[in-house]
Amino acid sequence: EASAMDGAAQGPDAVRSIILAVKSLYPYQEIDYAGPYGDNDFIEVYTTEIQGEPLGVAGVVTRNAAGQTQHVVVNHRPRSSVLLLSRLMGSRLAGTPYSKYFLASDT
Repeated sequence: EASAMDGAAQGPDAVRSIILAVKSLYPYQEIDYAGPYGDNDFIEVYTTEIQGEPLGVAGVVTRNAAGQTQHVVVNHRPRSSVLLLSRLMGSRLAGTPYSKYFLASDT
C-alpha cells in the first residue's frame, strides 16, 4: 500500500516490481532513520526528489513471527509530489499488471 497507489498490491513479485520501479525514479535517498519499529516492524524515513520536486517518504514493513514480510505501507508527501509520482509510476509500469494501481500519465 502507498499514498501514490490506488489499492494494495498482493504478493512478493508485485511488491518487488513496484518498489524497484519507484526507487529507480529517485536520484538519491537521504535517510533520516532506518531501523526497528516496535516488536515486528521496520521503518525507513527519508527524503528524495522526483523530477526536481521534493518527496518525503516513510515506509513501514510488518513482519510475522518467522521474520517474513507480511505488509508494507509507504506514505509520501507533499500531495503534489505524490500525484507526480503516481503518474510517473503509471507510465513506468504501463503494460504490466501493476499499472492499474497508479494514475495514467495524462491524468
